[in-house]
Amino acid sequence: MNHFLVGTKTKIIFLSFFSLVLIVGCGKKTLNELLKPNEAELKTPSPDTYKVKFETTKGNFIVQVHRDWSPNGADRLYYLVNHKFYDGVRFFRVIKGFMAQFGYHGDPQVTSVWKSMNFPDDAVKESNLRGYISFAKTAAPNSRSTNLFINYVNNSNLDDMGFSPIGKVIEGMEVIDKLYGGYGEGAPGGAGPSQGKIMQQGNTYLKRSFPKLDHIKKAYILTE
Repeated sequence: MNHFLVGTKTKIIFLSFFSLVLIVGCGKKTLNELLKPNEAELKTPSPDTYKVKFETTKGNFIVQVHRDWSPNGADRLYYLVNHKFYDGVRFFRVIKGFMAQFGYHGDPQVTSVWKSMNFPDDAVKESNLRGYISFAKTAAPNSRSTNLFINYVNNSNLDDMGFSPIGKVIEGMEVIDKLYGGYGEGAPGGAGPSQGKIMQQGNTYLKRSFPKLDHIKKAYILTE
């Protein structure tokens, strides 16, 4: 009896160790893929429509993406989600009555690669209404990369500034409404996180200085 128990425990320990090795191996593979993006895959068009499920610390929500709204944006999001870019990512800029923004990877090594991986602008075909999601950009042309925002209200004033919606939240908008927004606007304009420091230090900075921020546990493409 004792020998059987010892043997069983040994098997359990071995299986646990093997599972851990698989998890670590998969994590390293994903990280390497993000550090060395596949150029051919980046140029591959996404499906005409697809859904992304985001599991967060406040609950889950689903975004339906329409490629005809913003082809380059839809293609980029499809690539990033398939390579688990947004897993662990914080909602670092949540302004109630405006929008919720996310998109800096938790590992600054990954951010250093993707901050220059900009993709071309798309014509604005849909408006930035409540629940619609768009890639963030600067005033410079073709400056979209990995950051996205979800509109809390009708922000159609952003349309003329070139913010092209790629899709909209079709389930779980109440989850977006509950995201922690107590830190307000980011530094230096407000007391919230500095985007410069996020790029330099990643989630280490956000966990230490802004522990109440909600985050994405994982994001993945839903298959019909």
